[in-house]
Amino acid sequence: MWVDAIMAMGVNHKTAPVEIREQLTFSGDCQTTIRQLKEIPGCDECYFLSTCNRVEILFVSREQENTARAVRQFLFGHTRLTDAEIDRHSYFYRGIPAIDHLFRVAASLDSMIVGEPQILGQLKQAYRDATEEQSTGTILNRLLHKAFSVAKRVRTETNIGGGAASISFAAVQLARKIFGELKGKKVMLIGAGEMAELAAEHLITQGIDHVTVANRTLERAATLARTFNGSAISLPEVVGRLEEVDIVISSTGATDLILRRDDVKPLMRQRRNRPLFLIDIAVPRDLDPKLNDLENIYLYDIDDLKNVVEVNKSERTKEAASAERIVEEEVLKFGQWLENMEVSPTIAAIRKKGETIKAQELAKTLASLDHLSAKEKKAVEALAASIVNKMLHDPMLCLKANCRPEEKRQKLDLTRKLFNLDPPSPPAPRDTAGR
Repeated sequence: MWVDAIMAMGVNHKTAPVEIREQLTFSGDCQTTIRQLKEIPGCDECYFLSTCNRVEILFVSREQENTARAVRQFLFGHTRLTDAEIDRHSYFYRGIPAIDHLFRVAASLDSMIVGEPQILGQLKQAYRDATEEQSTGTILNRLLHKAFSVAKRVRTETNIGGGAASISFAAVQLARKIFGELKGKKVMLIGAGEMAELAAEHLITQGIDHVTVANRTLERAATLARTFNGSAISLPEVVGRLEEVDIVISSTGATDLILRRDDVKPLMRQRRNRPLFLIDIAVPRDLDPKLNDLENIYLYDIDDLKNVVEVNKSERTKEAASAERIVEEEVLKFGQWLENMEVSPTIAAIRKKGETIKAQELAKTLASLDHLSAKEKKAVEALAASIVNKMLHDPMLCLKANCRPEEKRQKLDLTRKLFNLDPPSPPAPRDTAGR
């Protein structure tokens, strides 16, 4: 059955630590890897996905066991992993579980952060790579497009992507609560930490007007500022520039406070008490906790942001239950489509046999009725066609009816026997040994 021909094999952040995942690197780009996969005997269709959290191969093969062994060798053969380690750190799905796995990946139910949107873009890029190498066919094309539509449905019908699920995005969520509209606001980065940089990237997508980067090393500040089309300053200039900005994100490695309450208090009069949003991602802290005592200053540290993330993760977990139901429903629908693919060749074979018998019998009958007019011959042909169509109508409906996969297979096997669609196997040679 076609459903059992679909297989998925790989590793992800749940099954393997990073030291295992990093061994699954392939020379060249993804398209080179796909070309190598296509050369595996029995690999009729294939698709390759590689991200920082997962490496997996989705493939279709009628020669299931042999091809699965060859794909496993391709995936792990260049690593230092033993067979036992491969078994422990990898996954292999066949049939409906493979379809379910792909849909869950696309819907971000299998991601490190449930609901994150990046994985869908990575899936689509991997699909583009596969189509450019013409490694997908009827099955994978339909399956992957369905995976994309499942992801869209999950995003539309649930709030699984709502709320901040990372420290950097939590900072943006809090900024929006304070300012509402972020368009036109100015942000200052103190230090060049990765989380601060990510937060700035998220803020830019919200329409932030300008980014100022302050760092102990002005050259490093200038390099980072260029990525945001911003400006660079040195750390001693920070206090003097606070009047100009609306949001400050601090992430230095300093052992003492960078900004104190008494440094900022005089500036609030110059700012005419415009709100100032301070985000302290540093450990130990960069910003004086007493800043929160000043009017129109809103200070959040790393623990505050983590609390926001945990609350949102809890909400996403609730939404994930609804998403799981959507995936389950779509898996069933795709399974039915695959079953119909199995039915189609049998229906075509029955129709062909009916047409062949009709043509043969008409030829014999009309040969002995040469006195009939052309109109009468057409009437006889129409009668024969009608009889064949009506005789085949109920068997066709029976085959197309929805039922359990096991029942579908039984109906197919019985129908093919009843209509004698499969040629008999040649008799096995007699064993004459010892005679």
